[in-house]
Amino acid sequence: MKSSRNVRRYDQGALQEVPWEQMKDGAYVKAYLSACLIDGAERYVKNVRTKMEALAVDDIVLPVTINETEYENSYVCSPYTHYITYAREELRMLRMPMLEWILERVLKGLGWLLKISRVNQIAILNNWLLSTNLYHDLSPEQISALTQFCTHEFLQYVIAFRSVSAKLHPAMYEGMRKAGYLMVPSRCIYLFHPDWPALGGWRVRNTLKRDQRMLQNSGYRVVPHEELHQALVGRIIDLYNALYLDKYSHQNPQFTHDFIRLALKKRTLTLIGLEKDGQLDGILGYFERNGVMTTPLFGYDTTLPKEAGLYRMLSSLLVQEARKKELLLHQSAGVGAFKADRGAVGEVEYTAVYVRHLPLSRRIVWRVLSWILLRFGVPLIQKYQL
Repeated sequence: MKSSRNVRRYDQGALQEVPWEQMKDGAYVKAYLSACLIDGAERYVKNVRTKMEALAVDDIVLPVTINETEYENSYVCSPYTHYITYAREELRMLRMPMLEWILERVLKGLGWLLKISRVNQIAILNNWLLSTNLYHDLSPEQISALTQFCTHEFLQYVIAFRSVSAKLHPAMYEGMRKAGYLMVPSRCIYLFHPDWPALGGWRVRNTLKRDQRMLQNSGYRVVPHEELHQALVGRIIDLYNALYLDKYSHQNPQFTHDFIRLALKKRTLTLIGLEKDGQLDGILGYFERNGVMTTPLFGYDTTLPKEAGLYRMLSSLLVQEARKKELLLHQSAGVGAFKADRGAVGEVEYTAVYVRHLPLSRRIVWRVLSWILLRFGVPLIQKYQL
């Protein structure tokens, strides 16, 4: 274990030294981190190659992923995959051949620049290997302490935080900006709070009620976490893969059977299924932190007719969970029109990047990337609700 003031660094061998009972979400973090550090992240997320450690600042433990190149990694550990590989795949959604042709060449050139600037030599803090990272609010003082510690410990590495939102974490967002972090847009997310439909008017309320009635009249049984068993692990993986990998992108995290087994046993995700005639046709898995919940695992049988409404019914289940627990629901990115019709509010999410300790050539590329995304990327995403 290495420490400086109120920041401590733990590798696999030092995990037993963490005072888990004094840490926020100590039992949850211990279960998740112990598995990933001891067994290796690849055992749980197939398309991730990374060195994983942990940092503790006061009573908050943050997983840290440390990478060098790994350009084939899932975007959860690879900025190159996020901003180049994934972006090139999404161009087809524009359905504008000339614009796609132009952007394809822009991304090819930008990808070359990112590689020569060693964009993937990066330490990502609070990285849970999921599409969305949730936070305990980090104070400006904690951000400053973490940054000072990391620029010493990871001298040649970009220091980053994924999934940073000004709306969700206003104090933390400002603390990062004041500490010198560059806010690089990553995607447009959608946030839903149980109180917001009342502000959205009768159309939003009616849409949510129709979704709920569809679920009630569908003949599907809601299967709680406690009734999902190990024999369903393969089916759960298949449902997730059908949506997130086959329909969207193989750059999304590719969860393994061991990931689902860990979720079932340690409740690292709360799983809820939809079953009819003894067959599991839909699944979602969420976790919560600091008054926010998000769903990194979501899937359904895409071979069934669209009229079956499985996506709508799973989304309705999430809304019901958010209401029951009085939590804000982070709905991640994608299908923006669907989510907005149901009272969700769009928000730009950022990767906060600290590069002041790096050579000028590596700093400039991140500034160019940030400018391009703010000037062109975000308006495109918002216009086409990608």
